[in-house]
Amino acid sequence: MYISIGADFAVRDRSVIGIFDLDNASWSKHTRLFLREAEQQGEVIAITADIPKSFVLTEEFGLNRVYLTQFNTTALEKRSH
Repeated sequence: MYISIGADFAVRDRSVIGIFDLDNASWSKHTRLFLREAEQQGEVIAITADIPKSFVLTEEFGLNRVYLTQFNTTALEKRSH
């Protein structure tokens, strides 16, 4: 099954590690460090031109991806069920 995460992007539900709220998660220095390193390694994909509200962390075929999306975590969670 696939989850629509916005802007014609969909990810396989089995590949999703987590869905995180950017406002809450970015308070942690560990999360900021993780996102900075992911961006430096080219693993961050911004799928919105707007300010992102959440990010979806996936792992598939040994590759990690961080998708920045305009949807909030509640909307993404509902789409996953």
